[in-house]
Amino acid sequence: MLTGLTIVFIGGDARQIEIINKCTELDATVKVVGFDQLEPPLFGVSHEKLSPGLLVEADVIVFPVVGCDDQGKVSAPFAKEEIVINREVFSAIREGTAVYTGMAKSLLKRMAAEFSFKLIELLERDDVAIYNSIPTAEGALMMAIQHTDITIHGSTCMVLGLGRTGFTLAQTLQGLGAKVKAGVRREDQAARAIQMGWKPFVATDSAAYTGEIDLIFNTIPTMIVTAQIISKLPRSVVIIDLASAPGGTDFRFAEKRGIKALLAPGLPGIVAPKTAGIIMANTICQSISKEFHLRGDEM
Repeated sequence: MLTGLTIVFIGGDARQIEIINKCTELDATVKVVGFDQLEPPLFGVSHEKLSPGLLVEADVIVFPVVGCDDQGKVSAPFAKEEIVINREVFSAIREGTAVYTGMAKSLLKRMAAEFSFKLIELLERDDVAIYNSIPTAEGALMMAIQHTDITIHGSTCMVLGLGRTGFTLAQTLQGLGAKVKAGVRREDQAARAIQMGWKPFVATDSAAYTGEIDLIFNTIPTMIVTAQIISKLPRSVVIIDLASAPGGTDFRFAEKRGIKALLAPGLPGIVAPKTAGIIMANTICQSISKEFHLRGDEM
């Protein structure tokens, strides 16, 4: 139970609703900013305006999956007005307060260092990232089906990066009968690809991007699908870039060549917000319980 704790939610999409509901069920005092347009309305919470006074009372603060941009703007699709958090508001967060987000951009990291609150990036955790890789893979398949005129079965698919998302995606494609090529950057990843029955290649080797390729799925968050690589691709290929914005594809050159390239970050919140929200809710609530259990009487 989270009885006696004040948890403040600042913005967020449908995933955040699942976390709010879970915290309410566990008897926390929940205050929300940016949900005044939600239908049906949230139950058992108080709707607030963002202010230093609100945050100084918070035991825990929860930001959206992408906390805020480097101008302080917070994603809040259910808000009447734009939410922007500034330095004065950040300064009100008490030292040591647990502040949760999915992944933090530079402003949020700087504010955490300056004002000594405890920033917790959930997508850095293996368990959350692995769970999230499932709706990401499903969403990527949905996009592939929508934007091609062939079946996944029998197609030749490249998956760039064998991290948590890339591995799940490659397995899913293989299960549907695709021929999977894995773009790797390390020898251990090449070994894993061979063990799984995928054909490994060096992801930066432009010579590997010739011949029959139907779909490319990129998970590497740096420029990897360069103009040099795109110049060698068949025009019929579809590129689906799953890396966080701005992705790892030269979208300008792809368009110039007439190749369809789609940036698709944040798929869990688009294709399966309830599932993605439950994943985040369980993790946050377990983390909060552990945090305050360890701190004991400091509550």
